[in-house]
This record gives sequence, structure tokens and C-alpha cells, in this order.
Amino acid sequence: MKQDQIIKAYEAAKARYAETGVDTDAALAALQRISLSLHCWQTDDVTGFENPDGQLTGGIQATGNYPGKARNIDEVRADIEKAKSLIPGRHRLSLHAIYGDFKGKKVDRDQIEPEHFQSWIDWARANDMKLDFNSTSFSHPKSGDLSLANPDKAVRDFWVEHTVRSRRIADEMGRQLGSKACHNIWVHDGSKDLTVNRYYYRSLLRESLDRVFEHKCPNVKDAVECKLFGTGLESFTVGSHEFYMGYAVSRGLMATLDMGHFHPTEEVSDKISSMLLFSPEILLHVSRPVRWDSDHVVIFNDSVQMLAQEIVWAGALDRVNVGLDYFDASINRIGAYVIGSRATQKAFLLAMLTPIEKLRGYEAGGRYFERLALLEESKSMPWADVYNYFCMQNGVPAGEDYIADVEKYEREVTSKR
Repeated sequence: MKQDQIIKAYEAAKARYAETGVDTDAALAALQRISLSLHCWQTDDVTGFENPDGQLTGGIQATGNYPGKARNIDEVRADIEKAKSLIPGRHRLSLHAIYGDFKGKKVDRDQIEPEHFQSWIDWARANDMKLDFNSTSFSHPKSGDLSLANPDKAVRDFWVEHTVRSRRIADEMGRQLGSKACHNIWVHDGSKDLTVNRYYYRSLLRESLDRVFEHKCPNVKDAVECKLFGTGLESFTVGSHEFYMGYAVSRGLMATLDMGHFHPTEEVSDKISSMLLFSPEILLHVSRPVRWDSDHVVIFNDSVQMLAQEIVWAGALDRVNVGLDYFDASINRIGAYVIGSRATQKAFLLAMLTPIEKLRGYEAGGRYFERLALLEESKSMPWADVYNYFCMQNGVPAGEDYIADVEKYEREVTSKR
């Protein structure tokens, strides 16, 4: 798109929004402050660097086999840098513990140290990014069906130690980069078939988590993540929504709400206002489940729009940490990054451009026809012209122009892997 075309369209959109009492410049300034936490595992289908030929376990499944996946730390970083160049704004990177810079050495998970992630910290600083972190309980000989909730104390101790070390790594990331790192705990623990020991396993998980959080990490924002079920663990999940909601609220932690971790008829957006009343902050994993937690690329659909609306309209942008979490291996992986990131940004922008004060006035006055009519008309306002201007402001391609950049990178880089 030509710059003069973008500017002209934006000026028209700005005037149109002003008629409804919306300041597009203020909306763009607010969008600029939203840093998405990009997920490193989209580059290589959650392989990591411990055992590149290993199999995913613990209910994790990447579908598709599109050519060109990243095979090592340099390729992961190159792909992230390329994706970053096509996403407007300043963003973060979320790492899993299996993505350490182990330099070809075998380092078991209860032995990981900040030194194994120092090169990531240096890379992040050089690329104007901050870091977040995740302990990794799956795809390991000691994973099985149970990790932190395992009745075997030796196994449980192993995963407690791993998680403690993961938080310390996150703490060092936050300290060196001057921005608290979100550390997220998700464990796959559960049962394929019926269990008669639900209370027992959950009491073990609570005990393990309490041990983990005995260690103070001042540069970390701690989060715990629930799930409805995992593949191969369909009948029982130890870390259910109720478990982690209770744990997070009682311990003053963040709950992580992943859009794929609930019943297909549940909307995560409906949980936002409730959680914010009882937790200082929350962490989001924006994803697209298709009938299950299938981690499809995020698109600009109703669920993502409603998610953004709840946050923006509650005035809670400073209390919500927005991360992406999908690993679609069926299409170009860098393209998947860009589509999902831009779709999420568009949802937030649309929420910011909605004439919410006018709508609330209608609602307070019982003018429900007017409220519904304005909500509908807001959907067809020229918000896309505002987003294109945001891209131009940030020096990245507007509209569909990024497609050619992704195709060029595929021709020159990923197709040769």
C-alpha cells in the first residue's frame, strides 16, 4: 500500500470516528503500549533443543509438516526476528525451558541455570525485546502422566526442582532486562481413564506448588495455568480451572487463561471481569481451538474480539499480560506468527475504537435498541484504515503487503533447510 493512500484513508477514518466521540490518535497510542508475548515454539513445533528427534508427550500435539521448521537456536532466532519485523509495536518473547542454549551438552531439567539462557537475554536486549519464561514438564523420561502431582516423591522432587530453577531463570531475565518476566506453570498431569484419587492428586499438586513458591523471585510475575483435558489424559486433569483459580486467588498469583483450555461452549472473555475482581493481574494465552485445544493460528474471530473488548472496556490493559500460544505446523510458520499477532492487535484496536461511553449512556438510560444498533454499526466503521496507519507508523508493511515478505523469506531461507 502506498503511504499517501494510507494517510488519506486514516484522515477520513479519524474524522468518521470523531463523529462518534472516539479519538483515533489516543487509540493508536494505547495500542502502541500493548506488548504481545510471542511464543518461541511456533518456530519449531515445540521441539526445543534438548532432544530434537524426541516425541512430544503430555497431551502436546503439533499437527502438520510444512517444510522449513527451525532446527536449531540460530534458526529459531532468525525466524522470530523476521516475524518481529512484520508485526507493528514492541513485543516480548516467551521461552520454554527446553529452549536453553545448551551448546550441545546434555543438561537435565533439574540442572538448568540462568547461564543456559544468558545468550537469550543478550539477544533480547540487542533486539529490543523483553522475555517471559515457562517451565517444561512434558516430553521427558520422567514426565509420564504425572509430574508435580506424582505420588512418587523422587519424581515429584525432580519437577519441583525444575520449576524452582525455571523461576530463578525468569528472575534473572527480568532483572537484566529491567522488566518483570511472566513465569507460567502448566503441567499436563492427569489420567486417561477414571481415577478414584482426585483429591489426593490435587493435594500433591498444591503441596508441590507451595514448595516452588517458597523461593522469592522479585523480578517475576508468577502465573498458573489450568486445562480441561489433554490428549491421552481425557478423563481427569489435576490442574483444573477450579483448582488453579482457587490457588491463584489464595496465593496472590496470576491465573493463566488459555483460550483452548476450556469447554468448547465456554468463552474465556466471560471470565476476565470475574478474575480481575479477585486477582491483581492475569495472563492470557491467545489461541484458536477448533473443537479442542488444537492450537490453530489466531484469527480475527468473535472470540478474540470479545476477549479484547472485555479487557479494554474494563480499563484493565495494565492488568492483563497478553501472550500467544499456538503451534500450527500446517502452514508457513513465520506467516502464522504474523497472522496471529496482527489479528490480536486488530481486536484490541477495534475495542478501543468502539464508542463505549455513548454505548454505556444508552444502557444506563434503558435505550437498548440504540445500544444494539450502535454496536452493530461499530463493526463496519473504518477500523482497518486505522490499523494500516499503525503499521505505517511502526515501519512495517500495511494490509496484505506482508505476504510478499513472508514468501521471499521462504524462498531465500526456510525452503533451503
